[in-house]
Amino acid sequence: MEITDDKLLKIALITSLIGLIGLIIFTPSIEVKKVEIQDINRGMIDEEVSIEGVVSDVKSSASKSSYFLTVNDGTGQMSLIIFESQLAQLEDNGIDIESYKGKKVNVVGTVTQYNSQLELILSSGDDIKMV
Repeated sequence: MEITDDKLLKIALITSLIGLIGLIIFTPSIEVKKVEIQDINRGMIDEEVSIEGVVSDVKSSASKSSYFLTVNDGTGQMSLIIFESQLAQLEDNGIDIESYKGKKVNVVGTVTQYNSQLELILSSGDDIKMV
């Protein structure tokens, strides 16, 4: 059996279609890993995680374009960074960032490191919810 360019093209197209269909089917079942703050380490940098805890402090940057929330889950505390684009989404939903202080929240964010401290950057304005 001789493989021609036409046959190779058909094989590539079929394989690509099967892969895309597989992605469409299995993507909804991929979940973000829920962790406790004490379990977050440097090996998790750039990984998306979910934490649940109480917001103990809310601070804004000098320009008020970013906010820094301190989230405590009983095992530790971590800074949650909310940048301008996520803040705009929250404001569009009628949510005041200060209203999270003292409330229990569930957060999905990306683990990052800044000045040797691990932080969580909010993935989207829809990824912080009061519990």
